[in-house]
Amino acid sequence: MSSNSTIDITGFPAKRYGFYDNVIGKDTLATLNLLKSSVLVSISGALRIHIAFLLLQLNSMFLHCFAGGLIIYSVYTIDRAMDAEEDSVNRSELKGASNKCALVVSLICFVIGAGILASSGLILIAFIPLITGYLYTKGIEIGNLKLRLKGGMGVKNLVVGITWGTFIAGIAGYYSASFLATILVFLFFGIKLFVNSAIYDFKDIEGDMLAGIMTLPVSLGEKKTRHLLFGLHIAIHILLIISLFKGMIAFEPIILIYSLGAGITSIRSFTKPLEFESMKNETKRLLIVDGESSSIVGIKAIANCIL
Repeated sequence: MSSNSTIDITGFPAKRYGFYDNVIGKDTLATLNLLKSSVLVSISGALRIHIAFLLLQLNSMFLHCFAGGLIIYSVYTIDRAMDAEEDSVNRSELKGASNKCALVVSLICFVIGAGILASSGLILIAFIPLITGYLYTKGIEIGNLKLRLKGGMGVKNLVVGITWGTFIAGIAGYYSASFLATILVFLFFGIKLFVNSAIYDFKDIEGDMLAGIMTLPVSLGEKKTRHLLFGLHIAIHILLIISLFKGMIAFEPIILIYSLGAGITSIRSFTKPLEFESMKNETKRLLIVDGESSSIVGIKAIANCIL
């Protein structure tokens, strides 16, 4: 269920700097890259929970955002440690990493995060992404029947959107008096994460095809997938803008305007398959796609200081 954004421990794309293999050791470097690979997405997820509190007109709860970030880190790191077939192509820089080390660190993070949420009665929410992540990556076997969420046109994207939309809205919405507002927040983050995961699928078309994973770009083609993503992105923002003026969600124009612009830029710029991605393009993608929530929180903090 990953976003597939991986940067090496030095801060530079791991594939391009073999020098560090000799200094640190190839397997050690791969393990460090594996442990670091989910940090950005976990921070982004924690800030999305913070934004969800704001949209629901609630005071943000730091411990809940922190716990959510730990669980997100845990689930994504476990997914990357499971030796998915497509990762041999998509994330070759993680080859040779210690999966046991990653699983131990992930377990510790999950226990801490789940413990924090459990103290507020949110233990079921804590386990939703972990269970879904396992069903997605490994699946379960019942006799001759094997249930696995990975595969099928758009299934991966739906799993990402529904799982994390539920997780984010579930944590913040637990304290909201408005069920409808919580549903709107779920749709907002669910669709945004559906779109983001599909954007990353364009980068991983080769590996997904080799693994037999029918992502949207593989199944529908570039043009139809791009149109679908644009339609979903515009539709959810129109819905939230209407809800904003009706008072159903908080008056947060910075969140919605920046989200709208960042999404349009992401779809226009990063929905083209690349055999080689330059460092400049990779940095831009990480900042715009994975760094969107960080930018929103930063801009809001500056705006609040000025006003």
